Amino acid sequence: MAKYIINQTSITGGEISISGSKNSALPIIAGSILCTSPVKISNIPNLSDIFNMYEILNYLGCEINTKSDGTAIIYMNSPKNMLVPYELAHKFRASFLVMGALLSRFKKAEIALPGGCPIGNRPIDLHLKGFSAMGAEITQEHGIIEAKCDRLKGAKIYLDFPSVGATENLIIAASCAEGKTIIENAAAEPEISDLANFLNACGADIKNGGTSTVTINGTKELKGCEHNIIPDRIEAGTFMTAAAMCKIPLTIKNVIPKHLKPITAKFREMGIEIEEHKNYIKILRPGNISAADVKTLPFPGFPTDMQAQITSLLSITHGTSMVVETIFENRFLHIPELNRMGANIKIDGRCAIIEGTNRLTGTKVTATDLRAGAALTLAGLIADGTTEISDIEHIERGYENFVDKLNQIGADVSITND
Repeated sequence: MAKYIINQTSITGGEISISGSKNSALPIIAGSILCTSPVKISNIPNLSDIFNMYEILNYLGCEINTKSDGTAIIYMNSPKNMLVPYELAHKFRASFLVMGALLSRFKKAEIALPGGCPIGNRPIDLHLKGFSAMGAEITQEHGIIEAKCDRLKGAKIYLDFPSVGATENLIIAASCAEGKTIIENAAAEPEISDLANFLNACGADIKNGGTSTVTINGTKELKGCEHNIIPDRIEAGTFMTAAAMCKIPLTIKNVIPKHLKPITAKFREMGIEIEEHKNYIKILRPGNISAADVKTLPFPGFPTDMQAQITSLLSITHGTSMVVETIFENRFLHIPELNRMGANIKIDGRCAIIEGTNRLTGTKVTATDLRAGAALTLAGLIADGTTEISDIEHIERGYENFVDKLNQIGADVSITND
């Protein structure tokens, strides 16, 4: 099984370029099912989750032509299958995003209950309530959810929680529904805006995508377009954290600074100096970093996908910090592994109390999920000795060329299959 081997070394800094956003690409690829002519999408990251989505679309009957530069041309004329089986759906959570597109265009969808990282309960009930409000008939048997309709109808939908996945699925479904759909308490993440911009370029009529109230005037069909995926704000935040932990200057290119504001604001509060430019940021060589309290919230709050990484940073920051996780109830799986490396962190429900330490030491640890694996990798960069991280397939789901980029700024990271 593949592992990361991280040897402590003197990291120099430099510059890296951020890849396209996985969390933006996945719903956009799913949304391409709506289009009656080919879609060209660029800046798609080379990741296992992306390949899994391609596999689902191929199974359903899409023609997909991918290129090594991160470009894909996708076209679906008529479906070969209307069922996404367990073997495909269980690999990742975003598999469920094809339901809205299939239901809206082809009036039927069958999908096995999806899988994903074990970070907590992520129910799909908000998706299903929205589809039901739009006139779909929903049934569930033998682990398969089936939805069908004559044609989806516009509806007013209030989400009990601003779920990113539900917001994306319902926007996709409403794009070709009959009449107007209003989604209230919608998620406002930048990836929602990117999806809305893509669908509008295909001929949809979506207003205020990326705000708490989204209005969609349904159209009969969508055509293809060309679209460039936004940069991955979580990858950028991860490298910002690496720079702070290693105390190096780092230029991070291909970013949208306003998407990073929740992270940037917290880092500045901690005493980390950051320069913002049009499409890049600079982390200046940090001095003393202050302890801080962090609470994860839906955008524009501090992202849950950065909680594990900033916990690693706070574990070596002088003083007492507190991290409160409000999004997922099981997202502290990295903490026992950090403690194995010498961190001093106690968990009390959804709260982590962190007493900063001066030194971490390398040992064998396990990447329990995607962001936990990133946090352990960052800890390994500054830990004395050698750190060995197993189950790195979780990390590879969300970071393109992660090892190469770390080594580009002076790290000593390798992959072994021992």
